[in-house]
Amino acid sequence: MAQSLILGLDIGSDKVRAVIAEPTDGGRVVLHAGLTRPSRGLRRGVVVDMDAAVAVVGDIIQEVKQLSKTALRNVYLRVGGSDVRVQTSRGITAVARANAEIYKDDVDRVVQASEAINLPSNRMILHTLKQEFIVDGVGDIQDPLGMVGARLEVISLIIDAFSPAVRNLTKCVELAGGSIGALIFGPTASASSVLTHSQKELGVIMIDVGYGTTGIAVFEEDKLLHTKVFPLGAGHITSDLAIALKIPVETAEKVKLSYGYAVAGEVSNKDKIDLKKIDDGAQGTPSRKFIAEVIESRLSEIYELINKELASIGKERRLPAGAVLAGGGAKMPGIVELAKRDLKLSTQIGLPNRAGFESGSSSMVEFLESPEYASVLGLTLWSREVRPRRAVLAAHHPLVRFFRNFLP
Repeated sequence: MAQSLILGLDIGSDKVRAVIAEPTDGGRVVLHAGLTRPSRGLRRGVVVDMDAAVAVVGDIIQEVKQLSKTALRNVYLRVGGSDVRVQTSRGITAVARANAEIYKDDVDRVVQASEAINLPSNRMILHTLKQEFIVDGVGDIQDPLGMVGARLEVISLIIDAFSPAVRNLTKCVELAGGSIGALIFGPTASASSVLTHSQKELGVIMIDVGYGTTGIAVFEEDKLLHTKVFPLGAGHITSDLAIALKIPVETAEKVKLSYGYAVAGEVSNKDKIDLKKIDDGAQGTPSRKFIAEVIESRLSEIYELINKELASIGKERRLPAGAVLAGGGAKMPGIVELAKRDLKLSTQIGLPNRAGFESGSSSMVEFLESPEYASVLGLTLWSREVRPRRAVLAAHHPLVRFFRNFLP
């Protein structure tokens, strides 16, 4: 394997997923191997038990080490959690050269200027996403390199996170033997693997239904307009079923996957389920309709939160390309139909876009055919788009921030 191998690592509340990949000069990513293991020590994307989390990540790291030690030196780690925030910022700078031509250092300076926002000491910038450049008052410029002007501006979307939560996550990887190459916000990772250019141009919302959280990313005119993570996910449906049916969580998960449906109105009340056939210790014969009602109630709550978020940015029912569902929760039968009803948008399941990947192993076919792996595959696509983690963390080190006040 080549020396440019990277490891996409998604440490979720329910599962840990890893992909060894090789970015190519042509922009595609060659997928060499993928691993999935049950997760422990995380809740809603946040580490709650360091020892348990390190043990699980350590098992994955040891398996990866047998395949490629190189990939462990460049881990692209997914960051989730509902404490991530997004805001718009504007940067302004004068073009440095006498001939007024804009060079890369001008672009770098204006982007850095947009990052000069007031953040609490316990928060850090994950991504600075350039929305548009403005040259001498003329806006909607995607790339100003080579243009002529005296004043350069940029409008950026800043995604920042609670730094202690991020450090706990990165510490798990480092204690297990990996080295962080970059940190990627979960919804943006999923969006990069499942959304097409056309969808992002027209206007679309990507909904990543995870076990402990649900993340969204809204695009229009090929720009990220908004992103958010809600502290509700498919695991809450399982918990609801466990309470409603008075059964263990493990049994509730089996009931959800085998007999669940998201739209109760489409399920017969006469169809009964003998819980004893699933778990010898369980009792009762609930109807499939009752199970569907429990599932629909929680999913509708999630969709209601999404609608409110879309309304806050003026995009409720106003996205021509509709909604795209990804994540493990997207495999729930009937979830598309419920989304169409509740969101009033055309909806489809988002599978990883094969145009961005080459399969270097037959074992990777499963990863490319399921919405469950949208996030971990998306991590590998960010290999040429993100700043290294060390640069991001250095920029927010207290000493660096102090001395920056004295720089011109």
